[in-house]
Amino acid sequence: MKDLEYTLIDTGDRRKLESYNGYIIDRPDPQALWPKKLTTEWDKVDAIFIEDKKGKRDERGSWKIHKELPTNFSINFFKDLRCVVKLNPFKHTGIFPEQYDNWKFIDETISKIKIKDKNKNIKILNLFGYTGCASLVAVNAGAEVTHVDASKPSIGVGMKNAELSGLKDKPIRWILDDAFAFVKKELRRGNTYQGIIMDPPAFGRGSAGQVWKLEEQFIDFVQETAKLLSPDAIFFIVNGYASGYSHIAYKQNLETIFTKGKVESKELTIEDSTGKLLPCGIVARWRSY
Repeated sequence: MKDLEYTLIDTGDRRKLESYNGYIIDRPDPQALWPKKLTTEWDKVDAIFIEDKKGKRDERGSWKIHKELPTNFSINFFKDLRCVVKLNPFKHTGIFPEQYDNWKFIDETISKIKIKDKNKNIKILNLFGYTGCASLVAVNAGAEVTHVDASKPSIGVGMKNAELSGLKDKPIRWILDDAFAFVKKELRRGNTYQGIIMDPPAFGRGSAGQVWKLEEQFIDFVQETAKLLSPDAIFFIVNGYASGYSHIAYKQNLETIFTKGKVESKELTIEDSTGKLLPCGIVARWRSY
């Protein structure tokens, strides 16, 4: 992860202390159920996220700023690819560093095929694509990408990230749509993809106000989306955040769909500078080889 301009400095007391290329932030993390190891480092923050305590799902909060982020501040996140860092009201920053493991998987899988046949057409679908890091990794490796997200601002940041990464003219389709609605349209059109990435939230709303609840729609959504894979498909990736499910549950879901190839699953973690592993999410992946 030497190309990732990010460091998890310390964790504990339900907080995490992070450096984005020298800009230090302190934000909540419910998984950090242990005491902090460091002391003075926590006094050097540039911004602290303060949670609202109203008990609502996806509750907003606010940032206490000690030092403003530079305009158009970005970090290198994989190889020479860049992502804008922005502090938003839901405590996010526009990038999920724990996805590095998936970025590496996507890059290596696509690159391996392109080395054997540089003219091979590889189409990737990225659902709930957010600010586009996975999309940029895929297109940089030589794929054509369809990026779908229900948030217009997120797609705007994704397009900016493509420009910053020198990929503005690469084949990425930026689609503003509800992910499930888009999948149904693609099935009717008969379109297929060699690889699919999905990062569904526990709860959300589509571009037209559609309500998404993971516990109610996950099984149908995954099964329907898998129908978009072409006969020469190479991978299918399902990420999970804040859902309360085990990666084993995701793995066993994929095993009912894929009878050939290999299904693997794991927790996504980041190691802080004191050696502690912070659980950040889960992933299940199918690959054809």
